[in-house]
Amino acid sequence: MSEATQTAGAIATHDHADQPHHPGAGIYLIVALFLCVLTAMEITVFYVPALKTVIVPVLLVLAAAKFALIAMFFMHLKYDSWTLSGIFIFPLFIAAFMLASLMMLFAYLAHHLA
Repeated sequence: MSEATQTAGAIATHDHADQPHHPGAGIYLIVALFLCVLTAMEITVFYVPALKTVIVPVLLVLAAAKFALIAMFFMHLKYDSWTLSGIFIFPLFIAAFMLASLMMLFAYLAHHLA
């Protein structure tokens, strides 16, 4: 075997060793089960009359949990580098800040202009 072939083989072996371990089908089935349970909880919260006063915060927390599970496992953010996760999360925080700012602005304007 030539030296170039050995070097190429060593590089190919080294590349596979640096890749993170991705979960198998069992983990994805467990995540899918958790997503089904969270969806059932959302439906339950909507139909329980005693929870009408706290329905919005509870649904927001459940939606955030579902979002986190989907982003971590199905978008593979859990197994990617922090750089790629940051590229995904930073604009998300900017969008949430902009949404909250606009909601406060329009509430302020509606209160003072009415």
